[in-house]
Amino acid sequence: MSGRNSTTPRNSAGGDLVKVASATNEAEAELIQGFLRSEGVPSVLRRTTGFDNPEFLAAGPRDVLVEADHAAVAREALTEVASDPSPPAASATPTSRRVFAGVLIAAALVASAVCVGLVLWI
Repeated sequence: MSGRNSTTPRNSAGGDLVKVASATNEAEAELIQGFLRSEGVPSVLRRTTGFDNPEFLAAGPRDVLVEADHAAVAREALTEVASDPSPPAASATPTSRRVFAGVLIAAALVASAVCVGLVLWI
């Protein structure tokens, strides 16, 4: 053996893979993988050690691995995107919640009016 740790993952071409990022679930890992792909860095995903259970499906943490010779480029790209000072885009969630709350209140008022009408009618 060439002094390489036997637990170091290897790609199909025989090169060593190194971990450049962690994600809390598969969707987040695929987002990171897509960003790296757009930067020209191929990567693979692997379930984090201890969470290699197929019953987790897309849940559970993931490691993002790249070839050792692409690791510096991948880490630099991920550092740049993580330190981007631009504010996140405004979310439409508060407006959506207000509309939903208004519809829910209106439905409750209509239901109350119907109940009162039925009581008075009887």
